[in-house]
Amino acid sequence: MPQAPYGSWPSAISADDLTTATVGLSGGKLCAGALYWTQAHPEQGGRVTLWREGPEGRRLELTPGLYLRSAVNEYGGGEWDVAPGLVVFSSWPEGALMVLEDGRAARQLAPGGAFRYAGLSIAADHRFVLAVREDHSLAGQEPATTVVALDLDSDNGAGGRVVLSGADFYAHPCLSRDGRLAWCEWNHPAMPWDSSRIGVAPLSDPTAAHYVGGGPGISALYPAWSPDGALLFLSDHSGFWNFQRWDAGVAIPVHEAPHDFCGPLWTLSPVPYCIIDEDRIGCSWLEEGFARLGVLEREADGAARLRDLDTPAVAITLGGAGARCLAVLGYADHPARLMELDWDSGGRRPIQTAAATVLQQREVSCARALTWDSPDGPVHGWFYPPTHPDFSAPPGELPPVQVWSHGGPTSFASAEFRVGVQFWTSRGIGILDVNYGGSSGYGRAYRERLNGRWGIVDVADCVSGAEYLAAEGLADPTRFSIRGGSAGGFTTLAALTASDVFAAGISLYGIGDLETLAIDTHKFERHYLDTLVAPYPEGRDTYVERSPIHRLDRLGCPMLILQGMQDTVVPPSQAEAMAAAVQAKGLPVTLVLFDNEGHGFRRAETITATAEACLAFLAAVHGFPVAGTGARPSGEPAAHS
Repeated sequence: MPQAPYGSWPSAISADDLTTATVGLSGGKLCAGALYWTQAHPEQGGRVTLWREGPEGRRLELTPGLYLRSAVNEYGGGEWDVAPGLVVFSSWPEGALMVLEDGRAARQLAPGGAFRYAGLSIAADHRFVLAVREDHSLAGQEPATTVVALDLDSDNGAGGRVVLSGADFYAHPCLSRDGRLAWCEWNHPAMPWDSSRIGVAPLSDPTAAHYVGGGPGISALYPAWSPDGALLFLSDHSGFWNFQRWDAGVAIPVHEAPHDFCGPLWTLSPVPYCIIDEDRIGCSWLEEGFARLGVLEREADGAARLRDLDTPAVAITLGGAGARCLAVLGYADHPARLMELDWDSGGRRPIQTAAATVLQQREVSCARALTWDSPDGPVHGWFYPPTHPDFSAPPGELPPVQVWSHGGPTSFASAEFRVGVQFWTSRGIGILDVNYGGSSGYGRAYRERLNGRWGIVDVADCVSGAEYLAAEGLADPTRFSIRGGSAGGFTTLAALTASDVFAAGISLYGIGDLETLAIDTHKFERHYLDTLVAPYPEGRDTYVERSPIHRLDRLGCPMLILQGMQDTVVPPSQAEAMAAAVQAKGLPVTLVLFDNEGHGFRRAETITATAEACLAFLAAVHGFPVAGTGARPSGEPAAHS
């Protein structure tokens, strides 16, 4: 087998392959025998489109020339819903609600502009749509969040009829068959995974609300009505997000297990489970970071049994209701697929794949679950070793490794196949994707490790993860880099100013100044740092001490900083200030600004340029030549489908 230094192996994956024939998939819905789902297209500037497959099998894009997206809470979610003969969606960038009815051309249902809509739920029998609405019309004030009803037979010029108001945030309004309204709500300074509650009220009198789950120190999320009139939701009262059932005025646990059956509520996307019938829930949960698929069945004695369904998937997104549903299944060794699941027969039919590029089995680097010790307990991560079918490294050489710190920070890195990971491992560069303390997926206590210690616990876990790899002989201790986006960018920057383990850092729309973020951020995260760092301005000294931009005297390695100029979550001024400060210190720094990008890169040209910039940067830092793409000694091409 030919030998070449790690990092210089010729790869079958080019930077263009990160977007070419690649679509972002989300869970879909079945309605009147038809399937509906969305696809995000990087090659079209990140445009999100809605698709339908009818009972006869004919597939059609319903939104040609339009872009589905919402900016409620800046992250959106629940931008569309369907009912027999009806489709309602939020159109980007104007934010108007549009309706498709009985095959006619799209018409405006409600104005955008100052109004933003998400969490849509069609109440077809009542001829209205429930939505979470943000009103940005009051200059200089925080936008008001309400739940509104939008009449399907009027122009809703005033943005709909307000049904619920008074809380700082709402999510997932839904109506029962007998006219009861349920929803999730929370208030500053809590995030929904800290403290949130489930409300119920008659639609005829929403002021007569009572709360059936959640409260201070408890996160209750994702309500949905069962066909028998009971309300289901997820609560972490036990320390993990488990199902509860509210019926006859009493909420009881359905099945308690030391696993999370949902993730944190970052978006207002539909509930992450499928109510099959009054006795069965199709669900997924995490065990040691790996997703499982199953059915939670209520038996005659009222007890519930969790039946595990065998699947090779390691990441699962469910949605819908009924005996069939759509699910996105993510796998360790090939791209994710949108699948139709039949809960009765166990049948699974593929609908759409996330990427046309399919690597051969021997080319794929699959995630290895790693756990290492910390003062707070075990830390979890995924290690992707360098993998190539036709090249090896010279004897005695250890690989360079990127340590990835995910965003959020209350988020989670799964073990599913990503072309973006294989881009690196196929070149001979390992990846350690760290689910540091504060990550979701391992219960409330693990999430709360970060409370008051953001910039400490996450940094220590990334540093100790790198040290663990070096001690195990899996990485070159002199060629570690660290990379992160958004909140993960803060962890990256903080690690570079708190440790000398890393030889380079890559920050994508990362946070360099916590104080600026506390002052200049959007409503959803206005008080997020109160929990993660300290209340502001009382804890200003802590903000200054933790902010990487004030600790550059401890920085001693090159940096690559990438930033979108339209970012409303992390202002571009932070990236510019960080780059200027690093340059003033005399260290190598490259700042790349993208005019048409916001928080998170969506455009194909940006994703390609980012990969190329990162590869050139690491090649210069670690001293390896960049090989061509697609070269194989055997002459065997990459497989495509």
